Amino acid sequence: MLTDVEGRAAVKLARKTIELFLSEEKLPEPQELGFELSPVFGEKRGVFVTLTESGRLRGCIGHPFPDSRLEDAIMDSAISAATQDPRFPPVREDELDKVVVEVTILTPPEKINAPAEELPEHIKIGKHGLIVKQGYCQGLLLPQVAPEYNMDSIEFLGHTCLKAGLLPDAWLKGAEVSCFEGQIFKEKEPCGEVIEENLSGE
Repeated sequence: MLTDVEGRAAVKLARKTIELFLSEEKLPEPQELGFELSPVFGEKRGVFVTLTESGRLRGCIGHPFPDSRLEDAIMDSAISAATQDPRFPPVREDELDKVVVEVTILTPPEKINAPAEELPEHIKIGKHGLIVKQGYCQGLLLPQVAPEYNMDSIEFLGHTCLKAGLLPDAWLKGAEVSCFEGQIFKEKEPCGEVIEENLSGE
């Protein structure tokens, strides 16, 4: 788990990376950040960067698996969310003061070993994100998606299947389902105070 200080640093790193990339097409040097990155940023972690504008999704891309140092994964995901999400045009530099930056640090995904019909019982809404995989198809939804859209666990499974390009009942028909948890840090408003968001109600 990241501390509040580390969570704030993660979001600031994401925002600074987007700002510098859009203005100068370069990554921030450590001395440009204005704050120190703790050793956790050198650990391999999965991470997603989500951008919203007026409450609407503006970009969301990340590293589902811990394949990169957290610092590098945040910078790569931030640039990709801002410029490479195929669902949206690239974020413009003059848009950034309207965009809220959110960083979700992921635990390593774990396959849910249960009979298909029992899968919904193993999913905690607001705590778990899902990955559904079948053949070459794979889809991921972050833990915050289900509460935001008032999904129950069956709906969450179905929408994750759709994200993978599968039929919504693929989880009942042999698709592999994994879950993970996410620690969410986000700006309260564009460029504003960074808070940790708890969606599970625990």
